[in-house]
Amino acid sequence: MLFRSHAFGTLLTVADGEPFVSHLPFLADRAAGVLHCHVARANPHWSLFARSPQVLAIFAGPHGYVSPTWYAERGGVPTWNYTVVHAHGSAQAVDDAARTRKHVEALAAKYERGRPAPWLPDYDTRRLAGIVGIEICVASLEGKFKLSQNRSEADRARVVAELEASGRDEDAALARLMTAAAPRS
Repeated sequence: MLFRSHAFGTLLTVADGEPFVSHLPFLADRAAGVLHCHVARANPHWSLFARSPQVLAIFAGPHGYVSPTWYAERGGVPTWNYTVVHAHGSAQAVDDAARTRKHVEALAAKYERGRPAPWLPDYDTRRLAGIVGIEICVASLEGKFKLSQNRSEADRARVVAELEASGRDEDAALARLMTAAAPRS
């Protein structure tokens, strides 16, 4: 699932006709259909939910440039292959130290796993008071992808080969997705 490996997302809220954006690490409770994140209390984003709870969280996966020179037929145009998930939902601020502590502990457990000396959350009350949790009840998920699916099998194979040859990790990840998503004969 794209979200597991690309959980750093963009949270968008429109309040009073103005967009407000924050870039945050998210955790998902798939069973409950809830996304969890937090912001610094100084970030006003959390205070917008009381009057404008509808939000969009955007998670971009691997993406990359595709040259028209990679296709068998000449005369094409450059394009971009990508993967993205849009999570639409209703957000609320969680200004509760115990719940925020649980979120920070879960976040640390996920990203500290496997480290020789993992950091363990040791937040005192003052530090927890400096952040505000956010819970988003997801109403809908929308996955979008462009992986050269409109091209011939031969063109897709050339795009995969060029991406793999670039030496860039993002291109290699995109090539793996293109291979996994290729139509089966």
